[in-house]
Amino acid sequence: MPKTMSVLTARCGRIRPDSVKEYVATGGFEAFRKALAMEPMEIINEVMDAKLLGRGGASYPAGKKWKQLYEIPTFPKYIVCNADEGEPGTFKDRVLLEETPLSVIEGMLIAGYVFGSKQGYIYIRGEYRRIQKIFETALQNAEDAGYLGKDILGVPGFDYSITVVSGGGAYVCGENSAMLNSIEGKTGRPRIKPPHLAEVGLYGKPTLVNNVETLCCVPIILEEGSQKFLSYGTTESGGTKLVSISGHVKNRGVFEVGLGISLRQLIMDEKYGGGT
Repeated sequence: MPKTMSVLTARCGRIRPDSVKEYVATGGFEAFRKALAMEPMEIINEVMDAKLLGRGGASYPAGKKWKQLYEIPTFPKYIVCNADEGEPGTFKDRVLLEETPLSVIEGMLIAGYVFGSKQGYIYIRGEYRRIQKIFETALQNAEDAGYLGKDILGVPGFDYSITVVSGGGAYVCGENSAMLNSIEGKTGRPRIKPPHLAEVGLYGKPTLVNNVETLCCVPIILEEGSQKFLSYGTTESGGTKLVSISGHVKNRGVFEVGLGISLRQLIMDEKYGGGT
């Protein structure tokens, strides 16, 4: 996979994607262990200080979204990962799902701990059938190693599971509320807002919906610190970004770049698209 930075993609191509042993050997789940020693609001503040903007398209501040959900007293709360990557020419989440699925799982685990959630869901694009099998194997291996299930890592009462839901091929289900309807077994149509999903989400309960890439950023923020993460991007938008480049260019693929780069650079620079 072409890339110029190695933050989100640090493990891609270097370990077996579904191997918990290899993931842990390269620092995996250290951020989750660190999270267990922190108060939920401390974690949310780190995400806010990192200036992590949602990677699903809307660029809504992730920390703000987390804080809004945390302040809602209703339970249960659900964690949902939107992996219905259906936009034409977009395949950056596929890289994370296929080559470092345990990073996605770790991000969902941290979210589950913050919100006291017992259940997470990941809605994977139906066309990614082979990748779904990789992800399901990674989930099973994580459960076998004690990172999912009951009393996770010996923490009494911390029970958390993740269920894979396969999309049916409807592009509209990439929209968060339509996706939740699909998970519930309903027709995948967007809901009228308000109420917002943080208040009335999956099964009518408060729900966090984040993109694959967004959730992968969370362990990095806790592991490296918010200021280090912020330094990869700009003062208003921290971190790196995975960019899909295809079409009439010399270099096609997924590139990890620091936020703040121009479209001209991405298309024309020899390190990226390389021009036409």
